Amino acid sequence: MIKKMILTVLALGIIATSCSDDDDNGPSTSTLTLNLSGLEELGSDFVYEGWIIVNGSPVSTGTFSSVTFPQTFNVDSQDLELATTFVLSIEPAVDTDPAPAATKILAGDFSGNLANVDSNGIVGDFSASTGKYILATPTDGGADTNEESGVWFLDNSSGMPMVGLSLPTLSDGWKYEGWAVISGIPVSTGTFTSISDFDDNATTTPFKGDAGNGPAFPGEDFLQNAPSGLMFPTDIKGATIVISVEPSPDNSVAPFTLKPLAHMVPVDALTLTTINMETGPVVSLSGTVTR
Repeated sequence: MIKKMILTVLALGIIATSCSDDDDNGPSTSTLTLNLSGLEELGSDFVYEGWIIVNGSPVSTGTFSSVTFPQTFNVDSQDLELATTFVLSIEPAVDTDPAPAATKILAGDFSGNLANVDSNGIVGDFSASTGKYILATPTDGGADTNEESGVWFLDNSSGMPMVGLSLPTLSDGWKYEGWAVISGIPVSTGTFTSISDFDDNATTTPFKGDAGNGPAFPGEDFLQNAPSGLMFPTDIKGATIVISVEPSPDNSVAPFTLKPLAHMVPVDALTLTTINMETGPVVSLSGTVTR
């Protein structure tokens, strides 16, 4: 009888020790390494967050603010082994929602232990994007003395205003934004999702004249309320015109890293005449994720 009791106590001790070891050590983890290029810092209000897709559901791999790579993260080993895809999103720094935000910037499927990630499929493919614009100030009540102070993304080469931008439809969480970089200062022409309608500045009109919103295309007249360091009306010949892709919401007064179209306005450019844009400095973002 005593022998049976001793064996029972020993068995219980083994079970207790086994459970204690699991609790102390926790689940095993493995290293996930991100080596990404082209990202820029997001400021204090937003962070990047990595996600792996496990059995169809997102599992966070951690947040980061630094854009110096490589960076490593400890992730549950079983989740990492089962992961099929890696996704990078932009999230509020204070975030009560456990799910990924709509603003996803990089994605790619794992092949073995490596995932090649890029922005083409998750944000948009800008490889075939083109743009045209004119210099004009249609919101100044008909005066023709300051046409070089405005930029409108339209094509009037046929004699009628037509769509000037050829851009893909963006994924949720993103908007286009036009810019004129004047004397080194980026000034927004407004955000937009449609290339054939007013941009979001049509209702706020921070720089336009008092006569109206202008044609139903993205654009801006720099006629009043100039930001610090500039005077309006101005002459944007010699300035750089940019179309960027911006996260929405966005807390930055400067263009985001994705800039599919850009063009320096020729110093001899004619007003009210169609000008072709060129490929911008950053058309896509990419990198590798290793498990």
